[in-house]
Amino acid sequence: MPATVVRLNLVDPGPGDTPGALSGRYRTAVEMAAYADDHGVTTIQTEEHHGSPDGWLPSPLVFAGAVLGATRRIAVTVSALIGPLYDPLRLAEDIAVLDLTGGGRLVTVAGIGYRPEEYAAQGVDWRNRGALQDEILQTLLSAWTGEPFPYRGRTVRVTPRPYSRPHPLLLVGGSSRAAARRAARLGLPFFPSAHLPELEAYYHARRAEYGTDGWCLMPPGPVPLLHLAEDPDRAWASYGHHLLHEARTYAPGSPPTSGPPSAPGPRPWLTCGAKASTGSSPRRRAWPSPRRRATGRAWSCTRCAAACRLRRGGAAFTFSPSVCSPGSRTGPCPADHERPFLRSGREQPPPAFGREVPPGGAPSASGPE
Repeated sequence: MPATVVRLNLVDPGPGDTPGALSGRYRTAVEMAAYADDHGVTTIQTEEHHGSPDGWLPSPLVFAGAVLGATRRIAVTVSALIGPLYDPLRLAEDIAVLDLTGGGRLVTVAGIGYRPEEYAAQGVDWRNRGALQDEILQTLLSAWTGEPFPYRGRTVRVTPRPYSRPHPLLLVGGSSRAAARRAARLGLPFFPSAHLPELEAYYHARRAEYGTDGWCLMPPGPVPLLHLAEDPDRAWASYGHHLLHEARTYAPGSPPTSGPPSAPGPRPWLTCGAKASTGSSPRRRAWPSPRRRATGRAWSCTRCAAACRLRRGGAAFTFSPSVCSPGSRTGPCPADHERPFLRSGREQPPPAFGREVPPGGAPSASGPE
């Protein structure tokens, strides 16, 4: 069964929203999460950044609570939470409450971030981030036992215990050997932020030394974005600048004023029928659409991905479907653009992931493959 993820970071690349529009964006995001939950999507992913000009979500746990309250089955992943910016005991309590509220559906990836200005804004010493991360991870694991434990020279106890046993799913995020060692020493899963097979091997070697259990969740190499649309040219004209916003933001050499500065390099972006680069200007060339070549059938997300994979040799895709799955479209588009997708999806639900349906036909009742 494919893992399907709706990524919601609430960014707005425009000049700024009114309070009503910004509130609408957040409420629409929660509606999209509920829609995804009802239609077999497996995960909602949210993130954390502070002081970003495009309004990147700064409070992922608060937003995760709203999503958990509006859903019943879907997992909610915070990837990544910037651990050293939190008080360890309060974080342990917050995650425990969210884990109880969601019945074990919260997944937390704890990283240390890569922006010194975020630390400065919170009054936290950037140079001490490694030691702070060590303390917070150990505190979380001790706190979630429900038993008293030593903490900064005193004995404390955190209650209530989380729903999940032995504790809520906690991964260590990062792309350094220090992060891999940290995860291995604590017996926690490791989540590199990029495709780094050498780092995965290093993590497992350190686990063997420490005698701990664990596993690595590593992104695949190429991860292009596939935007499904009936009319690629019109879709690109309407949404292209939104799709390029993050690619430009994360591209090497991006100025700090554009948002979170460079992390992993730019991704290729595909619009079903068109291919775009992620440079400073969107270049496009004709690309035969697998959807248009289909004979008498609409193509589902999974089949489009399979066709594109054969042509490009890619391993995974980030879907931004404006037709196939109205409620799980990603990208920093305005809330008033998102609501029509939600409405149309409720009136005529999209095909289930991984299945074909006749044009205009009803989706299979058996759900995702």
